[in-house]
Amino acid sequence: MRNPSIHVASLLEGEEVYRGELGSLTRLTADNFPILTGLSIKRLILTPGAIREPHWHANATELTYCTAGTALVSVLDDGSNFSSFLVTAGEMFHIDSGALHHIENIGDTNAEFVLAFRHERPEDFGLGAALGAMTDSVLGNTYDLPAADFAKIRRSTTPKIVVRRDGEPEVPSTAHFGDPHHFAIEAMSAAVDSPVGSARTAREQFWPALHDISMYSLRIREDGMREPHWHPVTAEMGYVHKGAARMTIMDPDGSLDTYTVNEGEVYFIPRAYPHHIEVLDSPQTHLLIFFDQPTPADIGYRASMSAYSRKVLAAIFGLALDELPELPFTPVDPLIVTRNNPRTP
Repeated sequence: MRNPSIHVASLLEGEEVYRGELGSLTRLTADNFPILTGLSIKRLILTPGAIREPHWHANATELTYCTAGTALVSVLDDGSNFSSFLVTAGEMFHIDSGALHHIENIGDTNAEFVLAFRHERPEDFGLGAALGAMTDSVLGNTYDLPAADFAKIRRSTTPKIVVRRDGEPEVPSTAHFGDPHHFAIEAMSAAVDSPVGSARTAREQFWPALHDISMYSLRIREDGMREPHWHPVTAEMGYVHKGAARMTIMDPDGSLDTYTVNEGEVYFIPRAYPHHIEVLDSPQTHLLIFFDQPTPADIGYRASMSAYSRKVLAAIFGLALDELPELPFTPVDPLIVTRNNPRTP
């Protein structure tokens, strides 16, 4: 069932770029989720032995979180810098715009990925399709071979998206070492760790490869809540990996949109729009939250109230001083707060 909110869309039911025996690739872009600006998202599933063909993105960096399985990722950056590394569930990788890369399932179970892009309409080129654009003669000259050597290669300018590997994977010994494209976010100490939730962060401070995108792995228990807040210069795109949540967002005209986001759905919050998140009908919710800045920042409601005198606050709300609640002084927002009161129906 389609979510009635303009801020929410299902990635599981997104546009199908590929679906077959080797897996699937679905996406949400501004074409089918019009509110997206500066960000978009895909979900990739690869069956054992399947390969997301070598490709590159013409206009967007990529930040990917592995939710299941084990994969070999290779990257060829400009300057002929090549690297390969292994990615397992709870780990991430980053690809610069234009860098050639592939994803190969080397495990015995399906591998699944959530991929965020720093553009609302990312553009892709496949390596096979790029070769298909050139004549036999041009390719022969490129590789110092006769043109006839390429005559039997079936070529097309349409990318294959996903292909099958023949035999066992070839994993370079160097793939087991650290790599600047790779980041084990769930192995990091939580930047915020409270009894009711935690947040682990992939941002430029901890991962220098990030220069225009970042991500929070946010877990909130049913007795916790992401406090109302806004991001002054940062848009937010969240994917619900586990559980469900209820959110409220306020538009500049004062209108409110309160909606539920379920597993597999994506929400988008424009820059500086106030919003909150609370768990709904599940013990815990896990959100993968992507931002269009390398170091996202926010302003929360708790610190906002602490910034002004009680007289200013009383004037704002039209109260006498003794009618104003005894608000706690909060110089630094806690990000996650305890839900002591029942949810409003």
